[in-house]
Amino acid sequence: MSAEILTTLMFVTLMASIALGHPLAITLAGVATIYGLIDNGFQVASLLDLFVNNSWGIFQNYVLVAIPLFIFMAQILDRSKVSEGLFDALYIVLGGLRGGLGMAVIVVSTVFAATTGIIGASVVAMGLMAGPALLRRGYNRGMASGIICSSGTLGILIPPSIMLVVYGGLTGMKETSVGNLFAGAILPGILLSSLYLGYVSIRCTINPKLGPPIPENERTATTAEKVMMTAKNFVPPFGLILTVMGTILAGVATPTEAAALGCIGAMVLALFNKKLNFEVLSLACEATLRTTAMIMLLFVGGKLFSVVFLSVGGGDVVADHLLGMDVHEYVVLAIMMLVVFMMGMFIDWAAILLVVVPIFTPIASDLGFDPLWFAMLVCVNLQTSFLTPPFGYALFYFKGVAPPEYTMGDIYKGILPFVAIQLIGLAMMILFPQIITYLPDLFFGR
Repeated sequence: MSAEILTTLMFVTLMASIALGHPLAITLAGVATIYGLIDNGFQVASLLDLFVNNSWGIFQNYVLVAIPLFIFMAQILDRSKVSEGLFDALYIVLGGLRGGLGMAVIVVSTVFAATTGIIGASVVAMGLMAGPALLRRGYNRGMASGIICSSGTLGILIPPSIMLVVYGGLTGMKETSVGNLFAGAILPGILLSSLYLGYVSIRCTINPKLGPPIPENERTATTAEKVMMTAKNFVPPFGLILTVMGTILAGVATPTEAAALGCIGAMVLALFNKKLNFEVLSLACEATLRTTAMIMLLFVGGKLFSVVFLSVGGGDVVADHLLGMDVHEYVVLAIMMLVVFMMGMFIDWAAILLVVVPIFTPIASDLGFDPLWFAMLVCVNLQTSFLTPPFGYALFYFKGVAPPEYTMGDIYKGILPFVAIQLIGLAMMILFPQIITYLPDLFFGR
């Protein structure tokens, strides 16, 4: 059977299995097993040897130790209610502006993203805190839904991001090390957050009914009180961000070591908030174990799929097709970005990375693209996967905790402008690569 036919059948089988609702990790491994046997003439021992060697290589990857550490840090912070104090402070500080409460949600989500890196924690926390508050203040339900869901997805991009750790572990390249990816993601994350803030401010200024300010009788705090409230609630999480990111960017610690420092810092913050107890620790450990096991199982399934896909010649088929097109290299880039975007509408980000990174990274290198720049474009693109129907996880996270007044129609309608904003941000990063490359060049002298 030719490589072209095997490649096509592998993709069709994978998509069909996912559409039928089979577990993703098992689907990836199952498809790899079937087509691996077809390719090698049903030599079970040979395929098993290939699978064992590649799976063992995953568990020997030191960088991936950062995954359970960052997850544990996020779980502790989620249960220590760090974000609640900051939201309450910014509610008073920004609430008097048109769209101010919505902007407060974006700022808190941005800070929370830099301390957790887990979408579910960010969206659920802000959905519980801000969902009812925005509703009570007369915010348009679509606008409120879009603000919470889109800003909550920043956690997958802004360091420390589990997605960036996974990407760095997949490539094993110096250019796309976790440290470089973390540095490269800072300005894109800030850019997207700023675009959200600008959009909410402009829309609510033009149409105050979308996001009215809080009543004047609730704006009783003095300027000094506002400054003290903000500083008291902002300094602790910002200090944790500096602890984690500062040690990485300064070259003092590896991402794995910085993640361990972050765990200690998170427990210190929980202690100060009087939330550090056996119940919190046990729940955080259990959630960390479950999430880490899921991610590692996905890693194994994805690795098996990519190994078989490349062994049957699938990588060469895709590369020959894209590189053989008589078009500008940026047209090929646009095609790859479109593939990632379309896959994000139906498939989990981890599976997309596991499938496309081994295929697209060599193609991007052959086209002369900076590997770090290309990696960040893929990651920014994948952020939209949490918002795009029909399977945007952030939408379901929010619907699960939001008041019943928020319908799925409100949520779908509300996120569309923010998806467009994310694509505008992606286009800006393509036009101005320095948005991605400036900090890695500054800190690591690439």
